[in-house]
Amino acid sequence: MHTCKVGLVLGSGASRGWAHIGVIEALQDAGIPIHLVAGCSVGAFVGAIFASGGLEQLKRYVIEMDGESMFSFSDLTLIRPGFLDGDKKLRELFGMHSSKKNFDELGIPLKVVAGDMYSGDQVVLDSGDLLKALRASMSYPGLFAPVFHKGRWLIDGGVVDPVPVGVARAMGADIVIAVNLDSELVSRKRHQKIDTGSEIKSSPGGNEFLKKLTSRYESMEKIIRERLELQKKNKPTTPGTRQVINAAIQLMQDRITRVNFAVNPPDILIAPRLGDLKMLDYDQVEHAIEEGYIATRNKVNDIRMLMKNHETEEEGTKTESSV
Repeated sequence: MHTCKVGLVLGSGASRGWAHIGVIEALQDAGIPIHLVAGCSVGAFVGAIFASGGLEQLKRYVIEMDGESMFSFSDLTLIRPGFLDGDKKLRELFGMHSSKKNFDELGIPLKVVAGDMYSGDQVVLDSGDLLKALRASMSYPGLFAPVFHKGRWLIDGGVVDPVPVGVARAMGADIVIAVNLDSELVSRKRHQKIDTGSEIKSSPGGNEFLKKLTSRYESMEKIIRERLELQKKNKPTTPGTRQVINAAIQLMQDRITRVNFAVNPPDILIAPRLGDLKMLDYDQVEHAIEEGYIATRNKVNDIRMLMKNHETEEEGTKTESSV
């Protein structure tokens, strides 16, 4: 008996990738099954953890560590100027939440997308060493060294197919739910970084001297801030190398995704409101997870309707064939 297969596509997006955790949780809470996963870059990592049964543990860990450990370079080895070898860190992080090492050990089918550094071809990995495939899919240009795997030098899949809808279709998905993390929509809620600077707060009826001192400092701070802003306008600071690379890759991924969606659109597109979160901004894990959950919850009725329609069409086809 054929059942409606739901395929989940988890796109690239660096620190925004923690939103994928919220997406999966919302689907599970709504009772919507996930039969297969196609992932790219951080989406491949979260998808692999989910397929191996370690998602809940990963969520607890990244919230506790505030996401920094994912891309902590303290124990990484510089193998060439400008490149980091992330093998050790990735294996350690993955090993904390899963004992799986090969694709065939996973609970549900998973395909991981990387890019051939020379030809620009999409490379779909679905067998053998799972960690090597993830490392290849996450080889962010200019940051991580490329990976030599199965006869090719591979880089981050986001440069060729940031949200691999076609891969999920090829896996046999009847309904494809895709998560695009490149949306510039800003959260409806205010999410601000924790201000670590000290602040003097005077209570009602408190010391007048402290009140005056606080007021003076605030006035001085305002003047300094205004002068700095004026300097920035008059003499703009040249963006750093990482900023340039991140901006270029994000623009490129957005264009590639638009073209790919025009050719092969998903049935359901989930775009968490992460416009206020930068690509390498790892200190707002809970914000990303929450926005992923909210964006998915808003699509639940549409997904259920699609599943119902598919089942109805399938029943109709069976009836016609039996007549």
